Amino acid sequence: MLFKNSMKINANLLSQLFTFEKTAHCTSFTQAAKLLNVTTGAVSQQIRALESTLGFLLFERHSRGISITSSGVLLRDAVSSGMAVVESTLVELTRDSEQNSEIHLKLTPSFAYKWLVPRLESFYKQHPHITITTYAESGLVNYQEHNYDLAIDYQKTSFENPNALLLLAEQLLPVMSPAYLQQLQWPEDVSDTTEAHWQQANLLHDAMVWPNADKTAEWQAWFAKNQLTMTELSHYFFNRTDMSMAAAEAGVGIALARMALITDELTSKRLVSPFTPISADAGYYLIEHKSSTATQCFKAWLLTQLQA
Repeated sequence: MLFKNSMKINANLLSQLFTFEKTAHCTSFTQAAKLLNVTTGAVSQQIRALESTLGFLLFERHSRGISITSSGVLLRDAVSSGMAVVESTLVELTRDSEQNSEIHLKLTPSFAYKWLVPRLESFYKQHPHITITTYAESGLVNYQEHNYDLAIDYQKTSFENPNALLLLAEQLLPVMSPAYLQQLQWPEDVSDTTEAHWQQANLLHDAMVWPNADKTAEWQAWFAKNQLTMTELSHYFFNRTDMSMAAAEAGVGIALARMALITDELTSKRLVSPFTPISADAGYYLIEHKSSTATQCFKAWLLTQLQA
């Protein structure tokens, strides 16, 4: 295939073609953005970049959404066909190499119990010959231990490691039981809460956020971002974030919960919050010590789950 300016297929072009193929089955960039779990602007930018590379329009834009052009239809069919061939080939290549494969995975108990374990059935259905042995022993993960194939660790976003991939940037949300919120009698608009209002509350902490972190680090960051001072408050400490969330559900106080771990509690309203999430300036990283067909299958599955 010849491209404008004789460009060759590269990583950027492959990403743009993937975005285009998904968008070609949608009626708007907004719908495609939801499907791909990205912003509408990101989809539009990818499509415009691809059109610029190819030298022709793939979509007609109009007030009701988008319509694929005749050239777009031809490219869509070609890309879809190519992706189907790749997927089929991958299944064949991995079928034999997956036989009796085992992955040794180390991660925090909170992420294991609240996020990974409820989803593992999906992985085993796709890869029945891969066994994952998980080690979730304490609130902190020593990712430098090389007797594990993979580790999932919670670190600041400034974390740099050549073998690490940021899986999920985390957000923090103060949560409490409905009864505890009613007991506080805070203003309906919580942006009006003052330090005096907060003095009524017990703060529940994950005291082991990452190595050498201050045990009040996350709450300190939250108060600073909300231009409040964390003084003269009652504090309760736990070595795991899911324990602080359980204490909040029991009505002990307010926990600073990680959004990735609290979907069920918020949906069922066992925990509530009058606030909006803020960036944790931290996230979950996948650190790869040993690469194999099995670990690559697990890595691909993880990314699919996080995009769902």
